Amino acid sequence: MTGARTLFFAATLGPLACLLAGLALGGPWTLVAVLSMTGVVFLLDRMIAELEMPDDAAQEFPVETGLSVALAVAHLALVPLLVAALSGPALSPVEKALSAYAAILWLGQIGNANAHELIHRPRRALAWLGRAAFIALLYGHHASAHPKVHHRWVATPLDPATARLGETFFAYAPRAWWGGFRAGHAAETRMLRARHGDAWRRHDPYLVYVGGAIACLTLTAAVGGIAGVAWYVLICVGAQAQILLSDYVQHYGLARAEIAPGRYAPVGPAHSWNAPQAYSGAMMLQAPRHSDHHAHPARPFPQLRLPDADTAPRLPRSLPIMAAVACVPPLWRRLMDPRARAWQQSAAGDAARPVAEGAA
Repeated sequence: MTGARTLFFAATLGPLACLLAGLALGGPWTLVAVLSMTGVVFLLDRMIAELEMPDDAAQEFPVETGLSVALAVAHLALVPLLVAALSGPALSPVEKALSAYAAILWLGQIGNANAHELIHRPRRALAWLGRAAFIALLYGHHASAHPKVHHRWVATPLDPATARLGETFFAYAPRAWWGGFRAGHAAETRMLRARHGDAWRRHDPYLVYVGGAIACLTLTAAVGGIAGVAWYVLICVGAQAQILLSDYVQHYGLARAEIAPGRYAPVGPAHSWNAPQAYSGAMMLQAPRHSDHHAHPARPFPQLRLPDADTAPRLPRSLPIMAAVACVPPLWRRLMDPRARAWQQSAAGDAARPVAEGAA
């Protein structure tokens, strides 16, 4: 697994090094940081063959745990560094814009993917480290909504994170964000009431999510003033949009059959779009191998498998490219609507139907 491990480290830490160089040195390094998350990813996806993981990948997983912890620590340290650099006088306006864009891509595609990896870990310390990374992006509720709502109700009308066939990303994003916030809190409330009775409020993680967001905004104001808060909010919104795009793309138009009122067919490979590209997959800790993640949520990223194309749908391009396409609704629908309909009608689609027709 040495080659695969090297690719994971290079694809996640390499762009971070470029981003930090841009913040410290400015100049061409700010452009290099953007290219490391865009053009370089496109080129290396075309050059590197599909990443095959050996059956003994679990034996080397402690090394990958170290990578996840290092990425989370870097994520938490990067946010205040960004605020200080972007609200200070050292960088020019163009350098600030390029650095902010590179940071949004790194936090949204790598930092968020790593936080997602950690919240699924059974060890509480690792799970809370993932929650802290989401809180730093003012998105703490995702740590509850994702495992307790999305994984249970994916590809049904009860999941705010599942995009309906025909629904544009711009209609989906606010619905998914607020729907996830509410549904996540409702799920936590039910569980905590059953466990703690009337004392459930003392254990409500939403107190930490909201309180953490307020604390982050307060500290940002102290460090960078109004300009710092503006940059911070911009970066958080951009990073949140990245994970919303990921959910939008990876479940668009797919649905589980309703086998009885309120009961749905089990989650299967047909209910997630996958992507086989090696470099962008390694960069996002195998998040594009999404069907296997839903089948085995606790499975660590080195062990995720890519389902065969005849059992699980595949995106026509890599996940980062399809996320960009999703921002152009006419092009997105032209590419994806026929594929979603065809898949749902195929035998491999498990006789599923679209969740609903959304707004064009």
